[in-house]
Amino acid sequence: MRLRCAVLDDFQGAAVEAADWGAVADDVEVAFFDRHFDGEDALAEALTGFDIIVTLRERVAFPGTLLARLPRLRLLVASGMRNSVIDYPAAEAHGVTVCGTASSAAPPVELTWALLLALARGIVEESNSLRTGGRWQRTVGADLYGRRLGLLGLGKIGGRVAGIGLAFGMRVSAWSQNLSAERAGEVGVELAASKEELLAQSDFVSVHLALGDRTRGLLGAPELALLKPTAYLVNTSRAAIVDQDALLAALHEGRFAGAGVDVFDLEPLPADHPMRTAPRLLATPHLGYVSRANLATYYGEAVENIRAYLAGSPVRRLP
Repeated sequence: MRLRCAVLDDFQGAAVEAADWGAVADDVEVAFFDRHFDGEDALAEALTGFDIIVTLRERVAFPGTLLARLPRLRLLVASGMRNSVIDYPAAEAHGVTVCGTASSAAPPVELTWALLLALARGIVEESNSLRTGGRWQRTVGADLYGRRLGLLGLGKIGGRVAGIGLAFGMRVSAWSQNLSAERAGEVGVELAASKEELLAQSDFVSVHLALGDRTRGLLGAPELALLKPTAYLVNTSRAAIVDQDALLAALHEGRFAGAGVDVFDLEPLPADHPMRTAPRLLATPHLGYVSRANLATYYGEAVENIRAYLAGSPVRRLP
């Protein structure tokens, strides 16, 4: 009897074409799910009959309580080589092998700049007005050249965002709790003296930090109040780094010019979520990593992981 594999959250139906699933067809029956299962009960009911699960990024949590309800599960493949929502000790205790895949930093870098540029030049508002017969030219764009870009985080993604800012002729500064002057110098940016200084002096602020105990709620109401009235905030990292209630309040009260957000406290975003109707907000449905090349890597290496597991030699094991 063939094993059964579930591919989760394939919203665009892209996973089928992104990889050669025929390479495992003799041994594995693959089912693609284009909808999200909300809650542990729904997941347990839908996945109880599967031996292999391919999950996309950190969209679905696999705590020990869920793993205990999936008696057939033997292989869990996560896209990327870091996943904070899988209970690895529980997986080991239940005999579940966990593997990852490569992931490119380029797509989230590019989406960061898509959001930032769209905010700066009022692209969505102007396009909607033009297409609906509205007023010709509604906004006055914000310049990038000569303005300050402040980066919270200067890792693989933040460093590449910085390079593009420099190419635009921006003054770029960065801050994080562990950022050194040496690292800032390598990238060619200024090291901000403090988070507060970076927020107060920047015309654009972009978040590129990993979510953890030290970064959860890093930007709350006091920090958002430091932003210039003309400043823009972009977050393509993790929603919980920015206090969501404080962000909504600041947007409604017009404390700064606007925000571009690709990540949310609940995903997919419920139809009645206040982020859907917040003013001064350009929002995208967590598209940071969603590109043809990245999905080809995710699902192509997922197939490789399945083949290696079936051969008795798992690869790219996590954590």
